[in-house]
Amino acid sequence: MRRYETIIITDPDLSPEQKDPVLERVADVINQGDGYLALTDEWGARKLAYEIKKKNRGYYIRFDFCGTGAVVNEMERFFRIDDRVLKYMTVLLDKAADIEKIKEEIAAAQSKAEKAKEEAEAAAAPTPSEEPAEAQTETAEIPTPSEEAAEAQTETAEIPPPRDLAETEEGQTPEPEVGQSEAAPTETEEENK
Repeated sequence: MRRYETIIITDPDLSPEQKDPVLERVADVINQGDGYLALTDEWGARKLAYEIKKKNRGYYIRFDFCGTGAVVNEMERFFRIDDRVLKYMTVLLDKAADIEKIKEEIAAAQSKAEKAKEEAEAAAAPTPSEEPAEAQTETAEIPTPSEEAAEAQTETAEIPPPRDLAETEEGQTPEPEVGQSEAAPTETEEENK
């Protein structure tokens, strides 16, 4: 048996009551041909790349199934004569598909999706014990007033205080102070003579 994927675009204006017969017909065709419908995935309404039958939007549905060429021919014949289907495309995924293996893959994927959904719900609702821990983390990052004062004191110690202009003689500009890292020039013996 071969594994196929068929994507159809239906009229987006169809109600669910009008769309369900298309889905049921596909399932019936696959079952009558001794096939296996692995997955029906509805992608929803989307904007089309180009206008089809005067429609700018379409409703996408993907079928993943196993069957023979006769099943594919019957499905495509149905899509051609049904006005609710705007476009369809069938792709061969695997020439020799094992139905049991596919069933296991789908069951594993569904359990993984359910587990991910439960984890997402658990993460969305924080527990009361988590809230204080988050608050503690936030307060640890904010410096306390005593730390801020200590930082301000070290900054002021590094910068020398400004000199008052009143202390200098009028008209003279004050000389810059020499820092500890700079050595004051010393007079040599020749200058003293």
